[in-house]
Amino acid sequence: MKKKIGVLVMSYGTPKSLDDVEAYYTHIRRGNPPAPEQLKELKDRYEAIVGGVFPLRENTDRQVEGIQAELDRLELPDAEFVCYQGLKHAHPFIEDGVRNMAADGIAEAVGIVLAPHYSTMSVGSYIKRAKETAEETGVKMSFIESYHLHPKLIEAFSKRVSAKLDAFVESGAPRDEVKVLFSAHSLPERILSIGDPYRDQLLETSEAVAAAAGVTNWQFTWQSAGRTAEPWLGPDVLDTMKELSEKEVRYMLVSPLGFVSDHLEVLYDLDIEAQDVAAELDVRLMRIDSLNTDPLYMQTIADCIVTECKKGALVHG
Repeated sequence: MKKKIGVLVMSYGTPKSLDDVEAYYTHIRRGNPPAPEQLKELKDRYEAIVGGVFPLRENTDRQVEGIQAELDRLELPDAEFVCYQGLKHAHPFIEDGVRNMAADGIAEAVGIVLAPHYSTMSVGSYIKRAKETAEETGVKMSFIESYHLHPKLIEAFSKRVSAKLDAFVESGAPRDEVKVLFSAHSLPERILSIGDPYRDQLLETSEAVAAAAGVTNWQFTWQSAGRTAEPWLGPDVLDTMKELSEKEVRYMLVSPLGFVSDHLEVLYDLDIEAQDVAAELDVRLMRIDSLNTDPLYMQTIADCIVTECKKGALVHG
């Protein structure tokens, strides 16, 4: 009989509907409700990208289903994987996912976040919550902290970069004149003082993707910084675009390597806000397609899970 191994697939989470936005935002703000103008701004952003309909939640659901299908396809002789979802700021919360495992009799499990790059402020916080609940419920869990240089992840991103560069060429833009802007969600600058690997891992991914796509004209930038008093990592992508425009760069391709799914920071911050700036600057801006359920990404996650299980001797096949 095959051993059942739980897989906790963790991600940031998104509201199910506009009615859930206030509770979602309050959770992000650690229990502090947003001011009416803050709530209106966030709702307006969701309205702009989804028109009141929320396909964003389905993206994560489909990713978890895709990971489950890929693990099933592997057909390990001594193990059967069962995926559970755990969200940072929405139901089912990370703690719910671990408790659901325990309720189903799962004794051993692996946790992974749908974010390739590790930071104590992002992936580290997911793992901390899952670990605490696992200890409470008696589930033995190990965790995958990062997978930013997995060959299939690099292949998936590089194919997307190449495809958009081809689109630029087809429209008459010289390939080597397209500036590729690799981006990721900014974090407070204080992470650098504690030796956090987040920035370095993002640069490593950028270098690997650029090399695989044959790109030499690129730079890294940040996006979607929080609105707090402390300084955040920069420069912001909008500022980078303006600086490049002043240098007469007319073609720009944003490649948000820090994100693996379509959501607010991609569909609004890049597809609406950055495009508005591009129109003002009279430059052509495109972005790569999000990974979502790309088979290469699903294979990346599945491979990381199996490798972690073999390391811990949970599976042998």
